[in-house]
Amino acid sequence: MFDVFGSVKGLLKLDSVCIDNNVFRMHYKGTVIILIAFSLLVTSRQYIGDPIDCIVDEIPLNVMDTYCWIYSTFTIPNRLTGVAGKDMVQPGVASHVDGEDEVKYHKYYQWVCFVLFFQAILFYIPRYLWKTWEGGRIKMLVMDLNTPIVNFDCKEDRKKILVDYFAENINRHNFYAYRFFICEFLNLANVFGQIFFMDFFLDGEFTTYGSDVVRFTEMEPEERRDPMARVFPKVTKCTFHKYGPSGSVQKFDGLCVLPLNIVNEKIYVFLWFWFIGLTVLTALSVAFRIAVIFVPKIRLYLLRARSKLSAHQDVENISKKCQIGDWFVLYQLGKNIDPLIYKEVISDLALKLDESLLDERHKRGFEMSNFEI
Repeated sequence: MFDVFGSVKGLLKLDSVCIDNNVFRMHYKGTVIILIAFSLLVTSRQYIGDPIDCIVDEIPLNVMDTYCWIYSTFTIPNRLTGVAGKDMVQPGVASHVDGEDEVKYHKYYQWVCFVLFFQAILFYIPRYLWKTWEGGRIKMLVMDLNTPIVNFDCKEDRKKILVDYFAENINRHNFYAYRFFICEFLNLANVFGQIFFMDFFLDGEFTTYGSDVVRFTEMEPEERRDPMARVFPKVTKCTFHKYGPSGSVQKFDGLCVLPLNIVNEKIYVFLWFWFIGLTVLTALSVAFRIAVIFVPKIRLYLLRARSKLSAHQDVENISKKCQIGDWFVLYQLGKNIDPLIYKEVISDLALKLDESLLDERHKRGFEMSNFEI
């Protein structure tokens, strides 16, 4: 079993430099790992038995199994309630009249493993875009300053390079930051879209699936109508047609057991709760991001919280001179650089920006005096 999930191990590696946030990682790490693991679980028939077993007279079992797996099975929705073994064979499995009783066909089980893998790819796309757009900028700026033990001369040189870079490129990072914000919005759009995609995939059953399961567990036994049996029936019917000895078409009704649905029903219960929780967290994250963009005071408080060892006056002076992109780069650096070194960077940067401002004022004053002369 562990060999099956060996290919997922690579996604569990921690990045040496953080270029996003926890909610973002829940999309491209947590959710992608979960979906790929579930996809592998569904495709590993050797661990969970045959995907379908059908019983019918006069038809070879292997032929019936293959036929029903390819052409789907069905249940009768109005025969879901009652006593199994008395009112019907199994929930949804009973005799029916063609053209009068509603018949629901189940074909999704052929596609579950592919759909789960496709969803994992969709969840990774915003991460791929951001990693491409980011281009290793934060890693380049960190320059191994994320370790507390650094050679003094090496630390001073790298710190000076970082401060000089930031002072020379002040107010030029907005496009960089907005591309990250776009990827955050894509995460929200993706998780919303995937909920409706799974609802379409399961014939409109997914959006209420988890809440129906919770409600089912709280109902009285005689009133229960198991939503898992409705969406993922373990026993279904399948009709096989063939020619008889005289050339007439003969119809054979068989019972099919779908052991794979025992796994599928648990997978989609988990995914329902995971997707709902992820949607709420991502929506809150995007709302908070909008507040950060339009309220500079929030950016100041966040930068203070990230640089707790730095003097408040230094942080405030930097925050006044920074636009949203500069703030974002500084905040990301604060996640990666050692706190003591980051304190020195903030102090040196505040001093450097003040010197740059004084030099600019002197230059303007000199130009004005020359103009008057």
